[in-house]
Amino acid sequence: MIKNNKWLVVGLITSCHGINGQVKVKSLSDFEERFLIPGERWLQKEKESPIKIELTSGYKQPGKKTFIIKFQGISSRNHAEQLKKYKILVKADQLPKLNKEEFHLLELVNLQVKTIENKVIGKVINLENEKNNLLVIELFNNHKKVLIPFVDEIVPLVDIKNNFLIINPPKGLLEL
Repeated sequence: MIKNNKWLVVGLITSCHGINGQVKVKSLSDFEERFLIPGERWLQKEKESPIKIELTSGYKQPGKKTFIIKFQGISSRNHAEQLKKYKILVKADQLPKLNKEEFHLLELVNLQVKTIENKVIGKVINLENEKNNLLVIELFNNHKKVLIPFVDEIVPLVDIKNNFLIINPPKGLLEL
């Protein structure tokens, strides 16, 4: 979850790996270098404040979206086990540069939400991306918050320049 546009969750530690303090990470990012290139990262447990940690090495598991990474100061399986379910964060102001027509998920927050019929129904207020990429949308008519899967079939158009996105939800999705 992104809070106050300061942090971006890029991975979730799912388990420890081996006996030397390595952890297995589920990637929530399209940028593999976040798990391969050593440098500063941040870890967060639930709603606690993020803590700074140094990534020292990492590699991608063949054929998977998971990585095995090593942090400085984490040298045993017991210590690595304590990091299970921690989120890996990067600062939102350190986002990689993108090509034209590309955007960061963070840029979706505060976009107006329109239907295929061009009716404005709400706005994106947050993202849930720990397990799936979901848009948290607040509907204008009842202030209800709904989760919308961020997939092409349901969100066929994102127009960052004009500050809106179009959704085509399956029947009943907005009533959940």
